[in-house]
Amino acid sequence: MGKKNDKGAEKKANDKKNKAKDDDGEQAKGKGLKPATAINVRHILCEKHSKATEALQKIQEGQSFNKVAQEFSEDKAKAGGSLGWMTRGSMVGAFQDAAFALTPSTVDKPIISPLVKTQHGYHVIMVEGRR
Repeated sequence: MGKKNDKGAEKKANDKKNKAKDDDGEQAKGKGLKPATAINVRHILCEKHSKATEALQKIQEGQSFNKVAQEFSEDKAKAGGSLGWMTRGSMVGAFQDAAFALTPSTVDKPIISPLVKTQHGYHVIMVEGRR
């Protein structure tokens, strides 16, 4: 009987190894980001597509993310757009998918998402950190 349990434990260990290999394989194919359970995220939220597009354009022209957020964002995170550390599962689907796919950057040289539509409106998203 002891041998049977050993094989079960060995199989579980191998499953974990294979899962780790799969995750690493995805990293190699993807953007090279390590899996994270939380991100330090900023966003600009606009109800109208045209206003969100204008905000996106200002950032692409070189304006800092936090200044554009103060000017354009329509939610409580107006002060630079910071939402702070958010955990996986605490954000709406499309927003979360876009945010977790981003490489961390700074407000002066932000790496931003394309416009993301949710039930709240249109978001421009950037991530400052991952953990």
